[in-house]
Amino acid sequence: MFSSYEVGVGPRGSITRDTHFELYFQCKYSAVRFVAVAIEPAANVDPLPIVASGPLQVHLRLGKGQCVTKGCVEEQVAYTSYYSATEYPVTKILREPVYVEVRIVGRTDPNIVLVLGGCWATASPNPYSLPQWDLLVNGCPYADDRYLTKLIPVNGTSGLAYPTHYRRFVLKMFTFVDPTSMAPLQETLYIHCSTAVCLPTVQDSCEPRCIRRRRDLAAMEGSSPRASGIVSSGGVIFTQSSSSQFV
Repeated sequence: MFSSYEVGVGPRGSITRDTHFELYFQCKYSAVRFVAVAIEPAANVDPLPIVASGPLQVHLRLGKGQCVTKGCVEEQVAYTSYYSATEYPVTKILREPVYVEVRIVGRTDPNIVLVLGGCWATASPNPYSLPQWDLLVNGCPYADDRYLTKLIPVNGTSGLAYPTHYRRFVLKMFTFVDPTSMAPLQETLYIHCSTAVCLPTVQDSCEPRCIRRRRDLAAMEGSSPRASGIVSSGGVIFTQSSSSQFV
């Protein structure tokens, strides 16, 4: 017994969205009695995730969730809601936390891991424009920043179906200054990240090691290749409150 499947034929190829199914069975009977055989198929279930090649879409967005109850952890609540495209540019006070999330969109492969290379800020939507300020270097907080960017762990307790498809970090809001006068520039910030997708191996866990030794760096040279791309945020504008000072 087998099932047929529908094939769609087009001018440049043919496709099907149905699964071929075959069932083999054996009946044993005695004498000449008739015995009825009934088969009740189970309800359809979603197929298991599989490794599949193809283009990947990566998206950068800013969390806007806020604590409204006592004992709330803002780093967790911040990622329960996000700014929409119509809400940019976002306004922040200097040193106010800016919650950043980078995620893989539309894939259900639990084996792949999203990796961040460098993340930086510019005063222009162009990620290659100047001035720039590093936020992450090789996936780790930029060590020469007085207010270190903080990596937010994303694991199985986060409630996400594929936690390895996400990276989160938080930075303190800042503004660029004029290189000559050192006066603050009233400009919009844009956040950019170079991203890659990695398949873990024995040699490469795909996780950043932020306290690196020389042998760690040598091991990275033999890691699996990672195709990379750049994602960017919408604009973030700073506003100076009455108690804010430039330091």
